[in-house]
Amino acid sequence: MSDPILDIAGLTIGLPKGADRPSAVEGLSLRLQPGEVTCLIGESGSGKSLAARAVLGLLPAPRVRVTAGSILFQGEQLVGATPAQLAKTRGARIGMIFQEPMTALNPLHSIGRQLAEVFRIHTDLGRTARRDRVVRLLADVHLPDPAQIARSYPHQLSGGQRQRAMIAMALALDPKLLIADEPTTALDVTTQAQILHLIRELQREHGTAVLFITHDFGVVADIADQVAVLQRGKLVEAGTRDAVLNAPEHPYTQALLAAVPRLAVPVRPRQAPGVTMLESIKARKAYAAKGIFRRGRATVALDGVDIVLRRGETLGLVGESGSGKSTLARAMTRLLSIDSGDIILDGDDITRIPQRLMRPHRRKIQMVFQDPYASLDPRQTVADIIAEGPVIHGLPPAEARARARTLLGLVGLDPSAADRYPHEFSGGQRQRIGIARALALEPAILVADEPVSALDVSVQAQVLALLADIKAKLQLSLLFVTHDLRVALQICDRIAVMRHGAIVELGDTATIFAAPKHPYTKALFDAVPGAAWSQALPAAPPLPLAIPSSAALPAG
Repeated sequence: MSDPILDIAGLTIGLPKGADRPSAVEGLSLRLQPGEVTCLIGESGSGKSLAARAVLGLLPAPRVRVTAGSILFQGEQLVGATPAQLAKTRGARIGMIFQEPMTALNPLHSIGRQLAEVFRIHTDLGRTARRDRVVRLLADVHLPDPAQIARSYPHQLSGGQRQRAMIAMALALDPKLLIADEPTTALDVTTQAQILHLIRELQREHGTAVLFITHDFGVVADIADQVAVLQRGKLVEAGTRDAVLNAPEHPYTQALLAAVPRLAVPVRPRQAPGVTMLESIKARKAYAAKGIFRRGRATVALDGVDIVLRRGETLGLVGESGSGKSTLARAMTRLLSIDSGDIILDGDDITRIPQRLMRPHRRKIQMVFQDPYASLDPRQTVADIIAEGPVIHGLPPAEARARARTLLGLVGLDPSAADRYPHEFSGGQRQRIGIARALALEPAILVADEPVSALDVSVQAQVLALLADIKAKLQLSLLFVTHDLRVALQICDRIAVMRHGAIVELGDTATIFAAPKHPYTKALFDAVPGAAWSQALPAAPPLPLAIPSSAALPAG
């Protein structure tokens, strides 16, 4: 066994007073070997990202800091290293890929300038040589037209292209260690598969050690050599990929694996088709390009979409980013207007009704958004957030707040949480609050736009079970938007596959899974991370209808 690239021993990271526990990470010991990928896995709040940031000295000190242990990188102690020492290590010897490239990249500088800065700081290359190296790097990560990409700004690239640019920046100086912090969480399955393949390919070529942080076991199955599992800051299990995934020993690891959505259709009772509740007829929507030199160009988001949602069914909209899923969801709730076609809600054509006259129709259809933290007013208490809709529609405030407390119980939260603010809840709890707000007007239809895409597998399973339970109790119709086919298989009765603004395949879930007809649908299934491993897992039971108590939700 060669000497480890990274040797973490007894690492403890202290949290400030008032936190939910004294230490974010407690006594963590971990070794990374050259040429191996080690996946650090656990729920939100388990300390994964803070452990990785401690390696680079990026902790938000002094409130969060290393209080014990050591971090040896190629024999060099990083705990207590000076800012100057760390500056020489970051980028040159240790590269990092951040979870959200849009916030990690500077929006005011072109991609090429940001990449060139790495060479300017760490090498003696001249301007022309730096420019040539930037173009070669962008070509190495398989970006189209590297010269044009180098001149582009972050907002002009897709999510997958921005992530590739971040990978190029992290690998620019051939580092010995690459830290990847949830680099594929928000990407659709095809882009995710490309990024994972790219990281693996570049890692093998350069013999780099990779610390890959994720909560997706499918990603672990595809990319890991070694796996380490963190629970509330403590390492509870570590071993080879096959040992941890196929024969987990710790109850926490077993519970996480049990919550992983299977690439299979669970057995559930068939129901007779109900009446049509929501319908789009030849819906078209195009966005004109902005800018002086782009007049006349337009992006077609919806290209004559016909779709029907029936009473009591869950219809899934799946496809890559930019396929038109969210545009269709927002059009059917009249949060945006379409250019042509019709939207029929419970028999009424709402396509051209002015927004000021939409209030009676909005009671029938409500939306659950992808990011509850961004969609919940941070200045209002939970009770006021949930009660706002009923109050606007004429319900007395006291009665609306009483209903809000009842709804919190319905979604598995303690009614006493009504007087707290959104920032005081975990991501899964905030999503439950978003669902409660959507239910406050007693709608007949829920539109859920990627409601579980950023959640841990255990919290994701709870939210999916909650939606299934509420749908069964209230006989709701659910339009469920997702890029994760595993999730769609678990909850949807029918699936519509979207590409370039059009529906390329539509049918019941079991049929589409067993015999997809369109090449694009087949490509989506092929790109699911850990597909072979997921299909070999024991069959999962149907989503439970019992709602976990709020105490069961992980904090933070």
